[in-house]
Amino acid sequence: MKAAHSLQHQFLIAMPNLDASWFEKTVIYVIEDNDAGTTGLVINKPHSLNVGQILEHFHIHAELSPSELNEAILMGGPVDIERGFILHQPVGDWQNTVDLNQDLGLTVSEDFLQALAAGTAPKDHIICLGTASWGKGQLASEIQRNNWLTAPYNASLIFETQLEARWKVALGMLGVSPEFLSGEAGHA
Repeated sequence: MKAAHSLQHQFLIAMPNLDASWFEKTVIYVIEDNDAGTTGLVINKPHSLNVGQILEHFHIHAELSPSELNEAILMGGPVDIERGFILHQPVGDWQNTVDLNQDLGLTVSEDFLQALAAGTAPKDHIICLGTASWGKGQLASEIQRNNWLTAPYNASLIFETQLEARWKVALGMLGVSPEFLSGEAGHA
């Protein structure tokens, strides 16, 4: 069940307090935020693996271009790093998909990879290994300590913005310039 002030279907943007940590300059799409905790996927941290290597791991033959095979896999977070998660639009009809918000789906089944290899998967997709997770109240505490900014969902940030630009673009969506960020929280 979604919490009253849920961050579900929004972005978390790392603040300077998280520099020199695993989450430095990350942007996280929040999949679930409820009374039990929060789960999201980092959408801008490349993994050492690419699409071709993932397909090879699953013994899926692909007739894709070199650029398609070299498409980056993302480090979705430091939890469950062996599990794959695919964010995509449109939702489609895959074996194990959750409809996150009208046109955005989260799939965790191999049939999406088979469609990707066949060239029939949605063009708009990212593949992540692992998740970012917080226990009950943990994320709220981190936001209060000025570790994260929140931003509304924007599909173009995930599917159209270059990977290395996503953090700056996410800040720009809020009218914030990275050079003006501070790690200090302000209180009136």
